[in-house]
Amino acid sequence: MTAGIEDLLEELIAGQRAHLLEIARRIAPEITAEDLLQPHDHPDLANHPDFQYEDGILAGYLAVRAALRASR
Repeated sequence: MTAGIEDLLEELIAGQRAHLLEIARRIAPEITAEDLLQPHDHPDLANHPDFQYEDGILAGYLAVRAALRASR
């Protein structure tokens, strides 16, 4: 994986994590970034379609990163 692609992917992941935390805090203001590692422990997040959608996007970015690293 070229450095440019890896840098772009890391930027996308960081941006999506920040966006996800923003959405999570609109749903449950007490949520921390660490809470997002186990979102199903928080029913308000686990059952919210907007949060689930954005979490799916993050999961996709992370899957792409893992696949690219594994292909090296």
